[in-house]
Amino acid sequence: MHALDALGARLERTNELLQRMLAEVAKTPSTHAIFVDAGYVHAAAGLLVAGTEDRRSFDLDAEGLIEAFIDKARTIFADSRLLRVYWYDGARRRIHTPEQQAIAELPDVKVRLGNLNANNQQKGVDSLIRTDLESLARHRAISDAALVGGDEDLVSAVEAAQGYGARVHLWGIEAAEGRNQAEALLWEVDSQRTFELDFCRPYVTRRPVTTYENEGEPPPSREEVRFVGAQIAATWLAERGRDRLAELLPGAPYLPGPVDQDLLVEAERLLSRSLRGHAALRRALRDGFWQHLKAQY
Repeated sequence: MHALDALGARLERTNELLQRMLAEVAKTPSTHAIFVDAGYVHAAAGLLVAGTEDRRSFDLDAEGLIEAFIDKARTIFADSRLLRVYWYDGARRRIHTPEQQAIAELPDVKVRLGNLNANNQQKGVDSLIRTDLESLARHRAISDAALVGGDEDLVSAVEAAQGYGARVHLWGIEAAEGRNQAEALLWEVDSQRTFELDFCRPYVTRRPVTTYENEGEPPPSREEVRFVGAQIAATWLAERGRDRLAELLPGAPYLPGPVDQDLLVEAERLLSRSLRGHAALRRALRDGFWQHLKAQY
């Protein structure tokens, strides 16, 4: 009988501790975070509003869009508090651009950077999202995650967070045509939401097209264009470093498409003249670019 009394006392004590724990959990407010793949947002919103995925062709009001995401989350997660917004983007050598620096200075926003490769493609962003999602879910720092993205590689991030009890809600931007989010990702999440054209339009502004053509003025000389090519090469080398130069050199005298396009756009800006249709001047531009780079190697 004594043993049964002791067992009953232990059970009563266990139940009391369990009730206390449940009461504490009930008092703990829910917490949500917003995870934004900036590459997806630029591509999807740019294509929907401005008709292009090229970041150079439009401006994105990131601050306004982030605030709109926060407001939307307040409505959806009414009894929850915001932990922060995570903004994932790519940058050369993971060095913040002025735009990314301005975003990082916003309250309740953390910028996380992956790399940009030679084709201006983000590398490492999906793994950053997975690390943050999994870590926050594992430590019970969030109960809900709003994920703004579309890449199938994010499926593992969703699964990791759900494995620790967090709910993951996929937010997307209306596709101009077809789909811009992987089906596997849509299947895996707990809920889906799509932001349509009217939501996105205030935050995307197409830049005016400048042709730089001045009637009656002669085109720049080959030497002038070659000098500009060398100027751009000096800036390129300072930003990307000698390792990137070593990768580029075996392809000389040819340039990868994205590098060649960036070179042309920057040269036209510096010269205030279009070089489209001037094959000889474009060759001079590349000659100046390569001449400077080879001299520094």
